[in-house]
Amino acid sequence: MKRVIPIFVAAAVIIGGAAYLLMPGPGAGPNAALPAAANASEATEATVNELGITEMTMGDASAPVTIVEYASYTCPHCKSFHEGPFKELKAEYIDTGKVQFVYREVYFDRFGLWASLVARCGGEERFFGITDLIYDQQGEWARGAPADIAENLRRIGRTAGLNEDELNACFSDGEKAQNLVTWNEANAAADGVNSTPTFIINGTRYSNMSISDFRRLIAGELDSFSASVTDSPASASFSAAGLSMSSRTGNVTTRDRKVSGRRTASFSVVTSCAPRSFASWARRAMRDSESGW
Repeated sequence: MKRVIPIFVAAAVIIGGAAYLLMPGPGAGPNAALPAAANASEATEATVNELGITEMTMGDASAPVTIVEYASYTCPHCKSFHEGPFKELKAEYIDTGKVQFVYREVYFDRFGLWASLVARCGGEERFFGITDLIYDQQGEWARGAPADIAENLRRIGRTAGLNEDELNACFSDGEKAQNLVTWNEANAAADGVNSTPTFIINGTRYSNMSISDFRRLIAGELDSFSASVTDSPASASFSAAGLSMSSRTGNVTTRDRKVSGRRTASFSVVTSCAPRSFASWARRAMRDSESGW
């Protein structure tokens, strides 16, 4: 399978005058790049599971609709999605039990990886809160020299309640950084992701879209689910206006939520960080890695 997203992530994290090395292997120096998940395109689902990376989710795990977002913390269009459509999706569908939302990071450069390390440093409970801060302040933290960017991200972590010891441990966790890169590449290749944000909605891949398109797609999925449970032995009722399941649902089999990315659809055109941008970021990250940035 063709690798969709080439990743070249520099390994040195410079913070407050100290260098915390994300070590890709014995003898790696501060300018070494984290491995671009060699043969990640051939990684099996079992391999991904063995990496120990926590899938960051929001909403009811048994919701009839699952939305997986592939996003980069350094992508301005992902920021726009989280500041706009996502808030409406959360209020209308995630908080009401209709949608389970899954967030998967994509790394264009080492700065995006650093942001991911900070967001995950707070664990599952604080991940989405820190993610909101990272997107809200994207225009501020993603500027300046690497040391400045690292300190900006540390500041966001401190704002979220992380202490210095926690931040130091997260920034210096080279094994986790490597696993995140491998995990990202394997998932993105399996789902055919070539721009951000990309969404997998109950197995079908979509590019960035408007909130009205999201509503239309979700309504269709809810209608399909309603028809399936109406025909099942379990007496249940479901509508796009509200979720009401009877207590006699023991015989209802939860649908397989594995997303394949084999089906693709598109609606109204909303700007994304497109494949050409991917190539540009990759070339820049490679040059900067080789020169020490």
